[in-house]
Amino acid sequence: MRLLSCAPGLIENQARLSSASLEWSSNESAQQEEIKGAEKIPVGVPEDQYIKVGEISTRFWTLGDKGSTVILLHGFGDSLETWRFNMDAIADHHCVYAVDLVGYGRSEKPSVTYSGEYFVQFVTGFMEAVGIDRSTLIGNSMGGGVSLKFAVLFPNKVDKLVLEDSAGFGEEISIFLRLATLPILGELLIRPNRRLITQILKRCVYDPARVSDEWIERIYQMMVTPGARNSMLSTLRTSCNLAGPRKGALGAVLDNLSSITAPTLIVWGKQDRVLPTAHGRVGVRMIPSARLHVFDACGHVPHIERSDEFNDVVLSFLFE
Repeated sequence: MRLLSCAPGLIENQARLSSASLEWSSNESAQQEEIKGAEKIPVGVPEDQYIKVGEISTRFWTLGDKGSTVILLHGFGDSLETWRFNMDAIADHHCVYAVDLVGYGRSEKPSVTYSGEYFVQFVTGFMEAVGIDRSTLIGNSMGGGVSLKFAVLFPNKVDKLVLEDSAGFGEEISIFLRLATLPILGELLIRPNRRLITQILKRCVYDPARVSDEWIERIYQMMVTPGARNSMLSTLRTSCNLAGPRKGALGAVLDNLSSITAPTLIVWGKQDRVLPTAHGRVGVRMIPSARLHVFDACGHVPHIERSDEFNDVVLSFLFE
């Protein structure tokens, strides 16, 4: 597939597929573990592109030159690489963007309050910067919460919603996230430590063996970038406390779910230990045009754990 910048005004900045391929360990057992954990790492990935969103230097990938526009929004502590198992399949039929949210990945990390409203303003600014008027939003976890709030505030900019194990539907969240809102303890829990990252990632999946060294290292490298820990702590402490989501932040979403008019697909891992599947059922009850698909033997990241099935379900929904 030829890699294109599909927004007006960006054609001269067309990206191209990386020629880099996966390097395998010479040790056979290490190879087997990598195959089991890394789940078919794509041979090539889109080239990094940067654009200014206001004053924020923002990294994004873009792929595909046909059909409607789709924007992929990652979850808390993550980056756009999380979508590397999904972009190619979706881009066969759509113009796809994956973006590092402000404060995450390789995007700039200003010293600000990382509220839901701030992330929504950033997504709006990104769409304006690359020339997108309307888009389908696909968001995992925190990215789903941002997508929800965006759909409430800017309904005319949303074609469809895909909410994957999304924040914003209920009070029950992981004890780790709640503890990380506390002073001092949060600084200890949110830090670039490979062993700690490994334990966190294993709680995000159904089968801990799927957590590869490559995945751990990717998260570690993102966390060591200047400002990463501050942006993560601000995100948590603005939206949550020890008891769970702050009532003002959660209520602002829940009270307006019935106003969402975009066709909505909610997908969830049945064994999600970060946000329970019951939250997905809340969304189906409260969003008028929503449906729910549950992946069995799957945790918080179906787009990684069940990537092929996730891609098929999403594409079927987008074709409708």
